[in-house]
Amino acid sequence: MSPIRVLVVDDHPHFITGLRALLDTAEVIEVVGAARSGSEGLALASRVQPDVVLMDLTMPGMGGVEATRQLTLSSPHIAVLVLSMVEDDDSVFAALQAGARGYLLKGARKTELVRAIQAVAGGEAIFGPAVATRLVNYFAKPKPVGSAEFPQLTTREVEILRLIAQHVTNPEIAARLGLTPKTVRNHVSNIFAKLRVADRAQAIMAAREAGLR
Repeated sequence: MSPIRVLVVDDHPHFITGLRALLDTAEVIEVVGAARSGSEGLALASRVQPDVVLMDLTMPGMGGVEATRQLTLSSPHIAVLVLSMVEDDDSVFAALQAGARGYLLKGARKTELVRAIQAVAGGEAIFGPAVATRLVNYFAKPKPVGSAEFPQLTTREVEILRLIAQHVTNPEIAARLGLTPKTVRNHVSNIFAKLRVADRAQAIMAAREAGLR
């Protein structure tokens, strides 16, 4: 059988080097390239046509969620397996809603990573133990009511959009919600993409037109 062709998308060069060295020892996998951002990953995936993309979520410029969304729309035959340090509910579900077939945390053992790559390449969905536990807990607990006006947004994104509509800055949002500034920036970027707006002013207008204040 031909090896599974894998593209790595991550903004940490040392991590990419270590991951390539790890995967190069697996006969069933061939690493065909690496990209440092979501937009670079999309361009490279279009050229090399991998079977699987290992996608980080938090990167400068286009993040992994939006890159996953665009890649699964343009190339549904390419499977996306998220490999990230981030494991909060919103990030996990945003990635799955964007079309990712699996979600592992960085630090996964070689056997787990290779098995996950083989699974998503074969059309399966797979999650690391920590992420699987979060999914079980999420579906087991009562769900908060989201915004009917913005069904495409997660509960956290609606919460952040509400604060944006109140002219709260990103650092202030991070402090209020106990998030890192980078996580808030990623959420804001996802909100803009889902609402198809270009900036905070347009997002505020959309929120207020829907009665979100």
